[in-house]
Amino acid sequence: MDLKEIQNLIKFVANSGVAEVKLEMDDVKITIRTTLEGNVTETTYVQQLPAQAALPQAVAPQQAAPVVVNVNTDAPAPAEDSKFITIKSPIIGTFYRKPSPDKPVFTEVGSTIAKGDVLCVIEAMKLFNEIESEVSGKIVKILVDDMSPVEFDQPLFLVDPS
Repeated sequence: MDLKEIQNLIKFVANSGVAEVKLEMDDVKITIRTTLEGNVTETTYVQQLPAQAALPQAVAPQQAAPVVVNVNTDAPAPAEDSKFITIKSPIIGTFYRKPSPDKPVFTEVGSTIAKGDVLCVIEAMKLFNEIESEVSGKIVKILVDDMSPVEFDQPLFLVDPS
């Protein structure tokens, strides 16, 4: 099953109003869960069964709604970074600092941000998800280069909350 077929299946399930669909083929296992309110896809797992024991990849929602970032303040950090909050990626995809190539970046080092401000976008399966801040503060460091692939829970920004 190729990427185009998986995308078409996700669209079909999202528009059908079905709560959950599981599909198992020879080498692929797919689970798609949706909410009935607004037909927004919540979770899609695609898993290659033979020769790869990797975790299933989460696929982005069909509606590119803002994604709220989980902030981890319990992570051990070097002494100089202990007062900073790390903002991590909530999804797997490609990190972009700008909404489009001809637009300015969302935020710079030294910028003051407020809760709910868009910090970046992460593209997952041709959908661009806005990543919003859950904290207010000042951007101390941007930990990912523009147009780089990011993993789930990968640190993206260091924020000074004071």
